[in-house]
Amino acid sequence: MRLLHTSDWHLGRSFHRVSLLDAQRAFLDHLVATVRAEHVDAVLVAGDVYDRAVPPLAAVELYDIALHALADLDVPTVMISGNHDSARRLGVGAGLIDRAGIHLRTDPAACDRPVVLRDTHGDVAVYGLPYLEPALVRDQIGAERADHTAVLGAAADRVRADLAARPAGTRSVVLAHAFVTGAAPCDSERDITAGGVASVPAALFDGIDYTALGHLHGCQTVTERIRYSGSPLAYSFSEEHHRKSMWLVDLGPRGEIDAERVDTPVPRRLARLRGRLDDLLADPAHEPHADAWVEATLTDPVRPYEPMAALAKRFPHILSLGFDPEGRDDDPAASYARRLAGRSDQQIAEDFVAHVRGSAPDPHERLVLRETFDAVRAAAATAERD
Repeated sequence: MRLLHTSDWHLGRSFHRVSLLDAQRAFLDHLVATVRAEHVDAVLVAGDVYDRAVPPLAAVELYDIALHALADLDVPTVMISGNHDSARRLGVGAGLIDRAGIHLRTDPAACDRPVVLRDTHGDVAVYGLPYLEPALVRDQIGAERADHTAVLGAAADRVRADLAARPAGTRSVVLAHAFVTGAAPCDSERDITAGGVASVPAALFDGIDYTALGHLHGCQTVTERIRYSGSPLAYSFSEEHHRKSMWLVDLGPRGEIDAERVDTPVPRRLARLRGRLDDLLADPAHEPHADAWVEATLTDPVRPYEPMAALAKRFPHILSLGFDPEGRDDDPAASYARRLAGRSDQQIAEDFVAHVRGSAPDPHERLVLRETFDAVRAAAATAERD
């Protein structure tokens, strides 16, 4: 069975205020063309269909066009909700849409109810595990704790229990939206830290023939059987060197995996430039970036006069400008940003307590902070869901 694995469409998202709807439309056209050209048997969409819980109308219209195009292919599509999606909104009409071969899986309680596909070698059970907000779904799926490993582990156990009751030789595919240990994040994913731990071990998916992951925007292989497709478009300058693609996966009669990448259209290249203003304006080495979306960081000791206007003459698509003066480590804003880079909300709060009081939080205080952050996240998720 040939599967096309994609995720993280983020319909409605812009890139530094530049609309990406046309680029997203081009990607979806490319996806449909790939399904036809590669004789794909099923499409897997591993979450973050939209960029936010209440997407703009233009994004909803594009999603509607995509659903009709996929249904017209007469090729099954299995789609889960991600942490950016409102599961309830995305899942509206799921039962009706199911009849058209578009299988939306947004209910955590239904994670062990697969879409069963068939080929000449038998059944393939495709399980959709939507993004699981620990504080909201712990009781619903019977997890021991309200953290990512516990809730995703409980969901995976339910999948394996259902799979064990099926005919021998049934192959298995799981769609999940999570941060799996060993994978590499970038700047454009929304933090899903809860309970102090954001990542989950790959061993949670033991016994599954193929796990199609979403959430991280870089295409990557965790193991032969566990892969991220990554986002089809770049959504931050940290993705400058990403090769955007989908996975074309052949699932053999005994669960063998053969996977290759299918590149997606690039609307415009990204370039991160650094140096003094005069050098950026004059250095011929930067000529290949004249048509790119540019993020420039100026290192001039003194901030130049109207640098954005000057840079825009050479780089008409410049979108971001920063300053990091040479030989200066006393810029409060810069040093503060460096201290926060890569730190979770929990870590930042603990650092603040230590700074104000002069001593780090004790275990009880860390627990209070963690539970408070979890409660806020759960409330926000409930508000988006409702």
